[in-house]
Amino acid sequence: MPTELTRPQPDSPDSSPKHIDKKPRLGSATPQNGHSPPHLARPATPTFMNRSTIVQQPGSHPKFVYPPKKEKVKEKTSKKASKRKQRDQLPEPCSSDDIIARDVAALLGQETVQSILADGTERSSPFEYGQELELVVSELSSNGESLSVVRDSSPPWVVITPFALPGETIRARVYRNARLHSYADFLEVLKPNEEMRDMSRVKCRYFGKCAGCQYQMLSYDTQLSLKRNVIVKAYQNFSDLPPSSVPPILPTIGSPLQYGYRTKITPHFDTPARDLKKFGLPEDGAQPDWFRIGFNKIGTRHVMDIEECPIATPVLNKALGPIRDDIIKKLPTYKKGVSLLLRESLEIPSLSKSSSSSTVRSPAQTGESSSSAADDLASQVEKKLCVTDHKGTIRERVGPMLFEYTAGSFFQNNNSVLVPLTDYVRDAIFPPSSPLPTGDNQKPTHLVDAYCGSGLFALTLSPSFETITGIELSTDSIKAANRNVKLNQLSRSFTSETPPIPEDKEISFLAGDAADIFSHVKSFPRDKTVLIIDPPRKGSDEKFIDQLIEFGCGVVVYVSCNVHTQARDIGMILRKSKEKAAESGSGKVYRLESIRGFDLFPQTAHVESVAVLKMVDVGDVDEVQPHGDAAAMEVTIEPVPGS
Repeated sequence: MPTELTRPQPDSPDSSPKHIDKKPRLGSATPQNGHSPPHLARPATPTFMNRSTIVQQPGSHPKFVYPPKKEKVKEKTSKKASKRKQRDQLPEPCSSDDIIARDVAALLGQETVQSILADGTERSSPFEYGQELELVVSELSSNGESLSVVRDSSPPWVVITPFALPGETIRARVYRNARLHSYADFLEVLKPNEEMRDMSRVKCRYFGKCAGCQYQMLSYDTQLSLKRNVIVKAYQNFSDLPPSSVPPILPTIGSPLQYGYRTKITPHFDTPARDLKKFGLPEDGAQPDWFRIGFNKIGTRHVMDIEECPIATPVLNKALGPIRDDIIKKLPTYKKGVSLLLRESLEIPSLSKSSSSSTVRSPAQTGESSSSAADDLASQVEKKLCVTDHKGTIRERVGPMLFEYTAGSFFQNNNSVLVPLTDYVRDAIFPPSSPLPTGDNQKPTHLVDAYCGSGLFALTLSPSFETITGIELSTDSIKAANRNVKLNQLSRSFTSETPPIPEDKEISFLAGDAADIFSHVKSFPRDKTVLIIDPPRKGSDEKFIDQLIEFGCGVVVYVSCNVHTQARDIGMILRKSKEKAAESGSGKVYRLESIRGFDLFPQTAHVESVAVLKMVDVGDVDEVQPHGDAAAMEVTIEPVPGS
């Protein structure tokens, strides 16, 4: 019989999927430079979260006496001790576990948490593994899971469950206990939140089991409101800024596509050799019952068999079936599990008589009318296909711009929202309704795009600047960005509204040096320079922020795929800016102008954020407290229906 999907045992490590950085972090340690990144101070932590309040007596763990010549027993016991030690440590700052820990502590309340810690019962769960509970959901976490507080237990406890909504009564089964909270499988809704839950909206047959989506049963307006609240809580918990330094969080910008938007998916399967030997293959060549290709089941490392994904583009879904069939036919040849790559691309025109590879001539080159050339171009490049080779070339259109990059490299996975995103960044730098009072002589002229990747922001914003420099650690990304400059100078459709990038435009992409990120742009006029940073999920490190403060450009636009590390970094930028002004007497500091979320992943709890900072006179900003109580920040959280 095929193996059933079962829960990990209580002592197993956390099986929730972890985020993997897709972009290198500027200033980070690398095997080449041999340097360790400087310690990034954790934001001021409320006293009830402080390590010193946890009762942990040295040597309290059992001391194992190992018999001689039984190395396997010693190794096994050492692993258990290591897991126990790891369990007792506080979570990594800004990690998923840290975000949950703060949500749990806030829900229980400071007084309750301090009482539990004083008793030393923060890990004494009142619930056993496998115990079924009836719960009333209190709220949603920043990760999209439901939080239910049980106050009549000893000690009071929080239970985390997926797919449930505030105000609902649910039945759940505990599968793992942690510090001040437990994780439980969602079994059923006993009393639904009818204002929020509408299962007719669900378009995926795997929803409720697959770990990919959390919000398919919600209206899109509700999803956007919840994502705004995530940003609000991120700045409350991680920025360490007083309320006066944080402007109101603006409404989240939605995605034009709510389904069929993902241009990249990575289904995978586990090592088939053992089950192949044990169960064999069906004689008719069909897929074995024990073999699964797809994505992880929620809260586990078990792979679910998934034949289609409604949030992926139609091109990827069409390609997934034949790819699955081919793998099943070749199953005996796989000795290890494999992570697949399916990425959508515009079809790159093949070699023609008069043009080189990947090139389509512009109207000016061909002598054709603009409209006929554009129609001809559209007939060629708008054909889409699925690329599965990690080293293959992807072509993507963002507005009038074309981008090419390696399939395995980083690029945003929702093309439909990239034009609104890049337009918003441009308008934040050059507000259309707020002309600069001092005239054009103060208009930004130079752009520095840190973490530039293959040039998304540098190229889409290039018409607005005289000089553009992109900085990256990845040499492959630098090569792609330089190719994209030429691609958009010669090879895309042009109109009077979308002219080509002039060949004499000063655009350069350079490899960054962790020791001096801004060494290539020291000649840029600071008051007319804009810095865009779009770091990986870990955010920027203190070394990079120190260089940012020292460089002192007029405008900073921070685009982030992790609002929690963004909040931490923004807080550090404002504090260090104030410290530098006090030391140097410059009279100039950064002020946080705006924060707005962008929904690049509808149906999920994930939200991205754009924060804009401007250099202003010290007298134009409110006092920034170096160690303000972030928990006291009064930023409005939108009410959740039915809660």
